[in-house]
Amino acid sequence: MGETLAERIIGEHVGRRVSAGEIVVTPVDVCLTQDGTGPLAVRQLQRMGMEQAARPEHTILYLDHASPSSRWELSNDHRLLRDFASKTGVRISEVGMGVCHQLLAEDHVCPGNIVIGADSHTCTAGAVGALATGMGSTDVAVGIALGKTWLRVPETFLVRIEGAFEPGVFAKDLILHIIGLLGADGATYKSLEFAGGTVERMPMHDRMTLCNMAVEAGAKFGVIFSDDETRHFLESRGRGECFRSLQADPDAEYERMVGVDASALKPMVSFPHTVDNVRTIDEARGVRIDQVSLSSCTNARLEDLRVAARILSGKRVHERTRMIVTPASREVYLKAMADGTLESLVEAGAVINPPGCGPCVGVHQGVLGDGEICLATHNRNFRGRMGNPEGFIYLASPATAAATALAGEIADPREHF
Repeated sequence: MGETLAERIIGEHVGRRVSAGEIVVTPVDVCLTQDGTGPLAVRQLQRMGMEQAARPEHTILYLDHASPSSRWELSNDHRLLRDFASKTGVRISEVGMGVCHQLLAEDHVCPGNIVIGADSHTCTAGAVGALATGMGSTDVAVGIALGKTWLRVPETFLVRIEGAFEPGVFAKDLILHIIGLLGADGATYKSLEFAGGTVERMPMHDRMTLCNMAVEAGAKFGVIFSDDETRHFLESRGRGECFRSLQADPDAEYERMVGVDASALKPMVSFPHTVDNVRTIDEARGVRIDQVSLSSCTNARLEDLRVAARILSGKRVHERTRMIVTPASREVYLKAMADGTLESLVEAGAVINPPGCGPCVGVHQGVLGDGEICLATHNRNFRGRMGNPEGFIYLASPATAAATALAGEIADPREHF
């Protein structure tokens, strides 16, 4: 019997063939924390007398969740992380550089890597053919100090997607549809292996959206084979030397097979307060919206901003709705500024935040008022996620977000294509 991508990558790291269900101790290629979880990890290392990093050049501390800091307590946490970086030689990604998951995939992760991060959406890096997963701060702290971690080799669901999206339908709609099929805990500790003709044709930014939200179905990993698109992406980042082709075996054993016809999909919206509470745009349209947020590690890349600008160009955001845009990285910000994307968004009435996680985590830069309703391109809509348990969050694609900002209510983006 052949190997899944998860079995192959873990087996390469431990030096033998592995099977689903085994517990292994494996070397780790990249470790990350962010400014919400990193201070917990550092303090735990200090308590254990292990304030060290086994691979400092492959350990990155990201200051992205409160970027810039909104409170003195958070500023002190930033100081703690900067001090740890100074002592140990690990890398630090400063305020304004952007979201950890965007930067990690762009600049650090290679196909076949094992990546652990003290952040749920570390699985985003599966888009480049890596096994990447979020863990608790203490587990990641030990991974930083020792350069290894423990894993249970996961069973794998093969999610095969065929067909072409109709205009106005995007990768975000696809992953919301998949999460609706599986349920919020339907793939707990599984590896979601995305394949099929639709995925083969997907550019990297769409692959990142798919893998980013694998955890919203409970998955341990979301991973995509490494192919020519991966090679082109890495070469565009000046990292072509780390490319390798990586595929599952044709006779790999999967616990479950899920098939999706992309051509039949409609724009999707996730209703409060769970991500798997998904409905089609036909069922969602007309809900009054106070705020639109085009932000987060899921959908704030250059391509996402361009889609929104295309819809909003020459128009105005509805007078009763405010729109917030938070680019995923400084590079995205600069490119969107250079090509006129940000100008179009600002002229339409959007407010531009500095690169980072912005309103998604509810620390600052877009906290909701009591009873307010936000449509966001984020990955989570849990109660209180955007800083107020009395707020309501709907999730959708950048195109749906832009169409909604114009209408002041959830609207069908297909009318703009």
